[in-house]
Amino acid sequence: MQERKRYYIVLVALGLLVLVYMIRLFSLQVLNKTYKDKAEKNALRYITEHPARGLIYDRNDSLLVYNDAAYDLMVVPNELRRFDTAELCRVLDITKEVVEKRIEKAIKHSKILPSLFEQQISKEDYGYLQEKMYEFPGFFVQNRTLRSYPNPIAAHILGYVSEVNEQDMENDSYYQLGDYIGKSGIEKAYESVLRGVKGKRVVLVDVHNREMGSYDNGSEDVVAVPGTSIWSTLDMKLQRYGEELMQNKRGSIVAIEPKTGEILCLISSPTYDPNLLVGKARPKNYGALLQDPKKPLFNRALMASYPPGSTFKLANGLIALQEHIITPSTVYSCSGGGYHIGSHVVHCHNCGGLNIYTAIQRSCNTYFCRAYYNILSNRKKYKNINEAYTAWLDYMYSMGFAQKYETDLPYELKGSIPSADYFDKKYNHSWNGNTVVSMGIGQGEAAVTPLQMANMLAVIANKGYYIKPHVVRAIGHRDSLMTDYSEKIRSKIDAQHFVTVLQGMKQVVTSGTGRGAQIDGIEVAGKTGTAQNPHGADHSVFALIAPANDPKIVIFCLVENGGFGASVACPIASLMAEMYLNGEVKREDLQKRMKELSFR
Repeated sequence: MQERKRYYIVLVALGLLVLVYMIRLFSLQVLNKTYKDKAEKNALRYITEHPARGLIYDRNDSLLVYNDAAYDLMVVPNELRRFDTAELCRVLDITKEVVEKRIEKAIKHSKILPSLFEQQISKEDYGYLQEKMYEFPGFFVQNRTLRSYPNPIAAHILGYVSEVNEQDMENDSYYQLGDYIGKSGIEKAYESVLRGVKGKRVVLVDVHNREMGSYDNGSEDVVAVPGTSIWSTLDMKLQRYGEELMQNKRGSIVAIEPKTGEILCLISSPTYDPNLLVGKARPKNYGALLQDPKKPLFNRALMASYPPGSTFKLANGLIALQEHIITPSTVYSCSGGGYHIGSHVVHCHNCGGLNIYTAIQRSCNTYFCRAYYNILSNRKKYKNINEAYTAWLDYMYSMGFAQKYETDLPYELKGSIPSADYFDKKYNHSWNGNTVVSMGIGQGEAAVTPLQMANMLAVIANKGYYIKPHVVRAIGHRDSLMTDYSEKIRSKIDAQHFVTVLQGMKQVVTSGTGRGAQIDGIEVAGKTGTAQNPHGADHSVFALIAPANDPKIVIFCLVENGGFGASVACPIASLMAEMYLNGEVKREDLQKRMKELSFR
């Protein structure tokens, strides 16, 4: 009896033990997916499908940026087996130390997930590498696209892409190590549009590191969505021509279609070939560009602040008219060598008696110093210099100065026109119109960007308003025009005063300092400027509106150290207008001379 009892106890114990093992096996094999996942990751490969970035066109459908095929070599540390390190080094042209460091970095990232080992392998190198892949277990190739530029122009406005950093990944979970992101220009401003949506491909892999086809008939694959294409406002032909004219010169040209605010060209010189910042050579090329003393990476059109020179007289003339300081017939006399402030003289050319038209035509310093002084000394309207100056500054704000436009132009700066508080501190509350009179002729503390000066010309062309300057006109289809930038921002100047100033600008070209801007069959309005430069030769400046009776383009050109505005900036801006409006340039001798000029 006792033996039978022990028998049943043992039997029950064995039964319970078997049951526990069965439950545990069921849990491990059916309920718990950990081991299943580990097994799958040894047999399956999860490949990210990077979408092709959207293309970028100019306003006339010319292709500015497209995609070229490239490949990334990925590594999965847990799948690594012994391989010929020397052969891998030879194929990729890297050292053994680099291989070891990259594998170590991949292990830190994840032992079971793919990590980037070598990026942006060209089509030619990929063909050779593909034949050797069976020798490198744990490695596989992932498709990638690289940006390519059929015309090596517009580098500053198109921008470039580069590998994401830690901050990029923290800001947006879409990005993972090895991804690329727009870092400047259109590529940065429209990154979310251009990048598309990543996909995923799951494939079976054999013990020889060979793909054996899709897993489960592709049921877990996700198709990548290509990026959306963009039509820029740029005119490729005009952009290329402007860059040719600005070779061996420092400076900027900005051209805008005034009725829309669309930027037709944005040139910063010196520039660089955007293809240099693509592919494996990018880090080396970027370093060289960064160290170049000519600063080719610096976008002078958006970021450089210059004294505007005599082109600023246009804005001050408008304000004087609006404030009733002058009328179109008001005459100021210019004699005695210029505008006198005690023993100090703002030099001029003894222009005689001038009204606003002839003052613009001859670029008379005396006239505009007197007008500016009278604006700030108007005690019938303003009780002190601070009130008068602040009112003047508000007019400047209304014409787009001293501010960022906050459109699709990354890294633009706002220049600087000081406040009344600045002068209170500088002169201990003891200053007047003569203290700052140099700003009446575009010198002194006033500093503006070429983009802002071009925008001021758009205000004049539109007789009182501007639309924020921008560089993209359509997304997805060339006829899907953007409506983001359509608001008319009105200045504080009445329309009739622009008619007056525009007439003076016409006289500049017909019989004044800008006769070199004349174009057969096109009425041109303009204004020369010579911006004083404490660091060397003066800057050559010209502002152009054409056709004057129905403006289709405004151009601001500044050539650093170019001297008189009439000598360099004026003919360059005129050639640009001729190219845009006529589609060709007939003044070949002038064109040749401007291209050969050098101010390095």
